[in-house]
Amino acid sequence: MKEQNAASVEKTLKLRERTKRKKPKFARQESWRYKRLKKSWRRPRGIDNKMRRKIKGWPPTIGVGYRGPKASRGLHPSGYEEVSVHNAEELKKIEPKTQAIKIAHTVGKRKRATILAEARKREITVLNLKEAKEKVEEEKEAVEEEKTEEKEAEEIAEKPEDKQKKTKKRKRRKRGRKNNDKS
Repeated sequence: MKEQNAASVEKTLKLRERTKRKKPKFARQESWRYKRLKKSWRRPRGIDNKMRRKIKGWPPTIGVGYRGPKASRGLHPSGYEEVSVHNAEELKKIEPKTQAIKIAHTVGKRKRATILAEARKREITVLNLKEAKEKVEEEKEAVEEEKTEEKEAEEIAEKPEDKQKKTKKRKRRKRGRKNNDKS
């Protein structure tokens, strides 16, 4: 039965994608005419309003007919139901076959790592895993940059001593030459 259910969910997801492609971008009436009006949708309510009356030549209004299939409502495009997670304990309530997790943006690095480890053990899919990988890579790059900066700083700290020694030797040589020239 679960296989049939999964197949029907896939069909409804494809149907939802097709209907989404046909759905127009709904704009607030006359937002194209006045700068002060934003494009965000507002229902037209006037007595003589052309959009409300659905007169030909005016943009379409939002209606029930543009809605997606009931089976795919609230689902992620991957077919899983999204569940927001804040700590590792919340993973116990999740069913890996039908649900997938999204780690909340307020979760720190340490908790994020424990949540990811627990999710791997339970074979739960993580929808915003890419963000976590990017953060880890950024941290590694930052650490490497700090190390290279420290090495450069050490090299710079060592170089002035060498320069001082060289300049002292040069000064001595010059003095010696001047003394030789005078006699």
